[in-house]
Amino acid sequence: MSKETALQAVARLYQEFMGLPFPPGLAGADRAGFDLVMLDSDTAAWVSIWIKNGGELEARGRSGLLRCLARLDRVIPVLSEADDPEYWHRLHEMARLVADSPQIATK
Repeated sequence: MSKETALQAVARLYQEFMGLPFPPGLAGADRAGFDLVMLDSDTAAWVSIWIKNGGELEARGRSGLLRCLARLDRVIPVLSEADDPEYWHRLHEMARLVADSPQIATK
């Protein structure tokens, strides 16, 4: 996937994702040792920054995104149906596309 195509795909997925409500009952919930609200907001923030920067993240951003991705990899397997796993899979898909895209650390 080219950088431009990845940017377009992630921007579309992000727009769709931002229209979804946070899964009910998960505010303050912890799975696999991670606060789900923080995991959601941190991951979405790095994806948003990547989109706003035209498909680039600084080294700090890339590190933060990869940390979120590793946490999602631990959280997703322990989710129950009540945790709305589809929501978390969408978040993971966006983060994975960003992590797999060509990166130029600007700082």
